Amino acid sequence: MLAGLLDGLDAVLFIGIASGIPVIRIFQFIASGLLGVDAFHGGWATAGLGVVLHFSIAIAAAAVFYVLSVRLPMLLRKPAVWGPLYGLGVFLFMHYVVVPLSRTPKQSPATVADLANLIFSHIFFVGIPISWITSRARNVT
Repeated sequence: MLAGLLDGLDAVLFIGIASGIPVIRIFQFIASGLLGVDAFHGGWATAGLGVVLHFSIAIAAAAVFYVLSVRLPMLLRKPAVWGPLYGLGVFLFMHYVVVPLSRTPKQSPATVADLANLIFSHIFFVGIPISWITSRARNVT
């Protein structure tokens, strides 16, 4: 949940406030992965679906890390090392597998700043919290 919250806040602050895109549009865009362009005509209902999908993806990422950590306990011994690597892996999987296979409208190539923020947020707001909390919950650190 923490990874979903931090990553969502990053999207709202970096994309929304910095770029002037309404918050509703950010989460409708996430819902468009499932609904296509119709998501942008669904108001707050599709934005709510986007929030649910966003947190579902974050929970799935945490579950995958947990399963990996059961099979590879070394992941829990150094969360400051494995967390950033996992976050980068989540970014690459989302950017090159999930999004291209989704129904989201095609976007122009990301700017360097957008790409840097996406990588930063996945490392610091997804990978590190997931690895740290998993490590603490399993009493490894």
